Amino acid sequence: MNKKTIEVLQILSISLIWVLFTGIAVWIVNLIKESLRLHDAPDASVAISIVALLVFLVLASVLTYVFIGLRKGKERG
Repeated sequence: MNKKTIEVLQILSISLIWVLFTGIAVWIVNLIKESLRLHDAPDASVAISIVALLVFLVLASVLTYVFIGLRKGKERG
């Protein structure tokens, strides 16, 4: 594969992981709002949601960090 194709795939991958994270965050916030509206026990929902959001945030951040680091490494060398 040529360099341009790899760069496009990396940017696409970073973009998609952040779109996924944003979609999951919006979905979880809506689930918590619905839980509160229905007077459901929000304790478990909130705890699981916070953990899930943090996991996806870490995954998105690591992917972004790796690809940006790879790009910087190529520019130096």
